[in-house]
Formats: sequence, C-alpha cells, structure tokens
Amino acid sequence: MNLCEWKEKQSQKVPPQYTHFDRRVSLDKCFGYITSPDKVAHHGFYPFIHYTIKSRKVKDGKKGEPKKRQIYYAAHIDGWIYRYYAYLINEAYNQRVKKDGIDSVAVAYRTNLRKSNIDFAKEAFQHIRNTTSCYVMIGDFTDFFDNLDHIYLKKQLCDLLSVEKLPDDLYAVYKNVTRFSYVELQDLLVLNGLEDTPKGRKEFNDRSHERALSPEEFRKNKNIVYTSPHPKYGVPQGSPISAVLANVYMLTADRKLQEYVSSLGGFYMRYSDDFIVAIPQSTVDFSVHYKAIKSILDSVPHLELKDSKTKIFYFDNMSVKNCTNGFISNGANGKNIIEFLGFAFDGRHIRIRDKTISKYYNRLYRKLRTIVKDQGVTPNNHRISGKNLYRKYSYKGSRYYLKRKAQRTGIPLTKDDMSGNFLDYVFRSQKKLDGEPIDTATKRHMQKIRKRLRSIHK
Repeated sequence: MNLCEWKEKQSQKVPPQYTHFDRRVSLDKCFGYITSPDKVAHHGFYPFIHYTIKSRKVKDGKKGEPKKRQIYYAAHIDGWIYRYYAYLINEAYNQRVKKDGIDSVAVAYRTNLRKSNIDFAKEAFQHIRNTTSCYVMIGDFTDFFDNLDHIYLKKQLCDLLSVEKLPDDLYAVYKNVTRFSYVELQDLLVLNGLEDTPKGRKEFNDRSHERALSPEEFRKNKNIVYTSPHPKYGVPQGSPISAVLANVYMLTADRKLQEYVSSLGGFYMRYSDDFIVAIPQSTVDFSVHYKAIKSILDSVPHLELKDSKTKIFYFDNMSVKNCTNGFISNGANGKNIIEFLGFAFDGRHIRIRDKTISKYYNRLYRKLRTIVKDQGVTPNNHRISGKNLYRKYSYKGSRYYLKRKAQRTGIPLTKDDMSGNFLDYVFRSQKKLDGEPIDTATKRHMQKIRKRLRSIHK
C-alpha cells in the first residue's frame, strides 16, 4: 500500500469521536505535519486518557472474577502520528515477513492481508483436518502488551529497519509509547462536573469543539498526570501503533517457530497473543516438540504462556482428545474441542464457540427480562417498542436483512441500519464456512424472543 492509498483509506473511515486535550483534527489538515520527520521529532505528545474495561465471566451460572483490560487512547494529533508511523512500520514488516517466509504466520493487525478471523480459523482447522493424525497446541500469552520489554522492542525495531539506532522522529514516537504518561478518565469527568456513568462519558465525548481541559486548567492540574506503570516494559493497549509494535516484537520468535514447525510438516499461526501449532504424529514424542516450542518462546523477554489457557490435543480419525495434563504438569484436561479465534472444532465440525453464543443469548435475555419485568411499559406509562430489541438481537437488525429489504422497497438504509448486529457475523461465518453447522445455535432466536414477549400478555 503506497502513501496515497493509505491516506485515502484513512480518510474514508469515521473520524475518532471523543474529547481529548486537543481539538479534533482531520487527516487533511495535519497531514503535512505528521509526515514531517523534523516536526515529529520535536512534537510534544499529550498524556493518554486511561480507563478500565471490566467484563464479568459467567460459568455454570456462577459469576467469576471480572476480566480487566486497561485502555489508553491518544490525543487527536498524537493519534494521527501513531497511525502514520504504524503504517510505515507495517510496510517494512510486510516486506520482512515475505523475505523470511513467514507472511502467513502473524495474521493480526496486518495491512496487506484481506482476511478476517473467520478465514484464519478455517485455514487452521482445515490444515488439521488434512492431517491424518497430529498434536495441536493452543497458547495464549499473559498480558501481552503490558509485558513488551522496551530494550528488546527497540532492538527488534532497529533490526527490522536495518539501522544502528532509531531516527529522531521514530525515536520520539517509540519513547512516547514506552515511557508514556496518562490521565484517568474518571478524574477528567470530575473536573468537568460530570458523573462516571455511561451518560456522563457520553456528554464528555459529545463536546466536539472543546478540550478535555483548557490549557490553563491542564497546567493547574498537573497532579492528575501519571507516568506509565512500568518504566522498562509495556506499551499502552489501545494506541494505534501498539499492535504493529507487538508484531515486530515477535519477529524472531515467529521465524524460529515457523522454521521448526514447518520442518516437521506442521502448521503455525499467531493472532496477537493467541497462537496455534499443529504437528503431525511421528516416532518422536510430542513432549520433545512441546519443550522446543517452549524454549523458543522463553527466549523472548517477558513473554509468558498462560498455563490455564495452554491446551494440547490429539487429533485422529475425525476425533479430538484433550491430553493437556500429559504434557503440562499443572495443566488440566478440559473439553475435547479445539478453540481458536472464536471458533470450535470437534474433529468433525466447526462451530462458533459456545462462549460467544452464550454471551449473545445472555444479553438478549437480560433485555427481555427487563421488558417482561416492566410488563412492556416504561416508567412514564408508554408502551416499550420492540424495535430496539429486534435491531440489536434479531436477523431483522442485521445489515444482510436490511440491505435486501432496501433493495426490495427502494427505501435507502439509514446510518443506524448500517451498524448491523451479531447475526451479521453468523451470516458471514456461515457463508465462509459453507457446510458447517454455524447457525444451528441461533436459528430459533426469533421463536425464543416471541415466547418471552408473549408472557407479558398472559
């Protein structure tokens, strides 16, 4: 992708809709600035704004500890700088992986791969299917972005660009995503007289022509600016450049793993912090291969496999057997199902994993419970419309259905219509994974919705 193509692609995207320490700016207005090495080298970066996303896991009807994700987002001009340098690094990365023969290994956050997680999952499972019998290892790195070692990352960047030291402009970018500063969103809400609620956050971000704080207020409140949690490792998750830096970080390990696995006729793919390895069964015990894989990964600073999410399976004769505890001392066998990139493979069929389907139904039933509890009437005694319910959770709110309806009626789609819902993902998956029972779990969603709604009138 050349620079003109990149600029055109960025211009077609919906611009970031949030309030920060600077005003919103279009790419056209700042393009000359962000592409000037001298200006970037001397640019004063604003602190990131930080908040935590919590998602509570429900298993067997019991609520577990919430999973936390630390999100940092950049000021508007900083964001454009990060996106531009992410593009430059990605272009160099794409050339390197082709040269090293590992273009199909790291598949997340790539600018030259026109595929989705559906395609990648299909490729991985199809490889397993085509193997008479093999061992499959699924792995997940602990707090991947939070543990990127700064010295090693810099070394990998220099190696990628074939330079002894980073140019001043790139060093300025690197420095500000490793030794970054940030402000808590909650503190900014308080200073703006807003509550830390969805409504308060929306009001804060709707201030399209205002800053999070005026320059004077920012100088008065320097005490709310914090430095990065770890001075020697970690990059902010949510930054436009963090993803490509993570891929660069794994360049050497990806090459070594691909060389090792391919020499055995196997398969290796990594999607950010998730990876899959499949090695055909041979006279060599898989424990030898497991130790070799672990040794390569252990050579990368601060890269740690999550024991609880590392699984090993044996595939043979269209059957999958979980044999994790036979190779990992503190590992535990679970379901005889291989899960990767949101899909599950039982040796015969590929489906959307149960957890994803459960999340869809949990949200649907939560909404239905509220409607039923209130007897279909709002506190102001108005009838609750089912329009939003159907838009979010039924095929009637999918882009697939609404586009066909627009073609049939001649009524153009609205902006809300184009947002679609989970059923679009099901339709795409079913189309790409033709012949698989993808939509089985969601086929009767309309009957389930209507059954719950009918209870209001009983």
